[in-house]
Amino acid sequence: MAEHDLTARLAPHLDRHLVFPLLEFLQERGLYPEEEILAAKLRLLAGTNMVDYAMAIHRSLHGGADGDGAPDDGMAARRAEVVDRLVRIQQTGPALPLYAFLRDPQLVQLLRPDKQYNLHMLQERFQIGPDQIEALYDDAKFHFECGYYSDAAAYLYQYRVLSTNSDRSVRALWGISASEILNRNWDAAMEELNRLKEIIDSKNFSSPLNQLQNRIWLMHWSLFIFFNHENGRNGIIDLFFQDRYLNAIQTNANHLLRYLAVAVVMNKRRRNMLKELIKVIQQEQHSYKDPITEFLECLYVNYDFDGAQQSLMECEQVILNDPFLGKRIELGNSTTVPLRDEFFENARQFIFETYCRIHRCIDISILAEKLNMRYDEAELWIMNLVKSSKLDAKIDSASGTLIMTVNRVDVHEQIIESLKNLNTRTYMLSQSIVEPAQAAQQAAKGD
Repeated sequence: MAEHDLTARLAPHLDRHLVFPLLEFLQERGLYPEEEILAAKLRLLAGTNMVDYAMAIHRSLHGGADGDGAPDDGMAARRAEVVDRLVRIQQTGPALPLYAFLRDPQLVQLLRPDKQYNLHMLQERFQIGPDQIEALYDDAKFHFECGYYSDAAAYLYQYRVLSTNSDRSVRALWGISASEILNRNWDAAMEELNRLKEIIDSKNFSSPLNQLQNRIWLMHWSLFIFFNHENGRNGIIDLFFQDRYLNAIQTNANHLLRYLAVAVVMNKRRRNMLKELIKVIQQEQHSYKDPITEFLECLYVNYDFDGAQQSLMECEQVILNDPFLGKRIELGNSTTVPLRDEFFENARQFIFETYCRIHRCIDISILAEKLNMRYDEAELWIMNLVKSSKLDAKIDSASGTLIMTVNRVDVHEQIIESLKNLNTRTYMLSQSIVEPAQAAQQAAKGD
């Protein structure tokens, strides 16, 4: 199933720290050799300050705890450098006066929404200038690279309150988003996602090309939030189906169709988006396809139930081995089920509904085969579905068939309904003629 793994396509659009959870998941699943995953982690860590973590992985990869695989002097020197910088930030860093100010609740109350006022007040009363504020950003970035995400988020929130540097403020917002994702604070992460979207979609954004790239980054980062937040299924559909974001997917991120397809299949209230999704899947089938998109294409474009059944069987491993999909989801009342289970329940319902639309008398044994279920399971599942969805159908247990009732509209009812519409249109037409005429008469009388 490694051929369907999207990690290599997702990683270029993520901060390196956001790639670690993906590698942890793949390591857990055993989708790749352990040595490959450890080597990939080590390459990622080379650009961070998480030296202790890197040294531990180095030992695992090159000889364990017997000393043969001990890290080289370069890693030890790097660790000493990081520790020294952390000590200096806490004891002699340029932002120390600002930290003292921010730790005092009474002093913080002096701040106002007007950033220029804050700068002037801090400079005049506390000798805190722009250099100290920019040092706060640098310290936050350093803590983030050390893996201290809570501290980084706190510093960056404070920086955005004080800074007048618009470029760095936007970068700080990306840093806050990454920190909240890695801290698994999904509500806060959703708020930052919406703030980023507002900035990216603004008319004064730097350039159309940069705007496109930022939209693609935003959608990739949003996967962490949408597949963990309670309103995530609606959120991903609302975002990805917006014209500008859907165009970005088709331009340079068509692999995101997997996640959009899963969200639509699982969201019973948003079935109205299925037609648009199928259209995009057809347009992108030569650039991207996987068992999930092929399932929908077989079912709704080709009406190939055998192909849909085969694709659905392959979907199981795709979902279980995807870092965003191979997890449990909340159903309310503290109940969780594997995402795979809910996807399959809805996918089978898709097959059932489509099969019923084009057949009047259905052999339950054949339908069970299409649904990849045993006969007794299929019969019970169909019986419950017919009851819950109020389908006009009945099961003939003797013959083992499901009989769909065809509702034929009486010809007299059709004529009456047509006359109602005709009466409404006639009334509207008469009003459009009478009202201007009356207005003209009133105007004439006034003259």
